[in-house]
Amino acid sequence: MVSSPMLNSITTRSIQAIPITAETFQPFGQLILPQPDNVPFNPQDAQLRLEAGTPRFYIMALHQRGRLFHQITRHGGCTQCLGALEGRTWFLGVAPPSEAPLPSPDDIKVFEIPGDCFVKLEVGTWHAGPYFDDETVNFYNLELSDTNVVDHTTCDLLQTYGVTFEIV
Repeated sequence: MVSSPMLNSITTRSIQAIPITAETFQPFGQLILPQPDNVPFNPQDAQLRLEAGTPRFYIMALHQRGRLFHQITRHGGCTQCLGALEGRTWFLGVAPPSEAPLPSPDDIKVFEIPGDCFVKLEVGTWHAGPYFDDETVNFYNLELSDTNVVDHTTCDLLQTYGVTFEIV
């Protein structure tokens, strides 16, 4: 059992954002890049798991996210796709899916994601974000209609481990 740390043991970890590639993001999901329209379905397309409910595809308007985080979430019943509109660069913290009930702070990585692609998070991938420097960025999001109601497990890294992350 993990105990809550004392207030004086709180630390802020700087975490370097990694430029995303298909290979570096593979433990967490897929990087989806543009391809010609006439190409048939293939492994470079998002390999979705949305059979457990009604898919929801919408645009999220997010404001003043900055680069600090202390919570990370996972969805155990579906994949999730995220991408920025208007070509905006953004950041996503991730930890791999596992059988453990909580992620380890040492497993968290942050990716810098350009605005000309999107990511598909594998079922169970822990994720924090999107984060960005702009005042407002719109993101498209594909998940299930009730994902954030019935399939939303969050770990408060500050409360559980006494750590918050700052993306550099």
